Amino acid sequence: MVYTTTKAKPLMEEALNARAQRQDMISGNIANIDTPFYKARDIDFESALIEKSKDMYNKSDVKELKMAQTDDKHMSAYQGSDNLKATVFIRDGHMARNDGNTVDLDVETTELSKNSVMFTALTAALKKNGQIFRSVLDASAKV
Repeated sequence: MVYTTTKAKPLMEEALNARAQRQDMISGNIANIDTPFYKARDIDFESALIEKSKDMYNKSDVKELKMAQTDDKHMSAYQGSDNLKATVFIRDGHMARNDGNTVDLDVETTELSKNSVMFTALTAALKKNGQIFRSVLDASAKV
């Protein structure tokens, strides 16, 4: 049996996995800094996490009119693509060098350090979450 200490724990774990994936992608960009025609890649998972958190806490700011289905034989509404997945994209806005490479070492190291800070914060939050749960169990065992 798996115990979840809070409702947010699965979201934090997913964010931690996404941060690790982003770390790998940025490291790949740095490793390919001298590869001709290499385009710097990044990953957008924040919007997927926001949607997942809205779903978890039953919050929605969608201003969409739901289609009424008055008969079981009616077709259901088209749901569109699954937006709860991270999106890999080519990072635009950076000047390509003469060899067509768009990796900027300053941008990559900045993104790497920002990602590292977020990874550390998520790790600390998960650790604190576990400590709170453990202290409740210890206190209830003494009773």
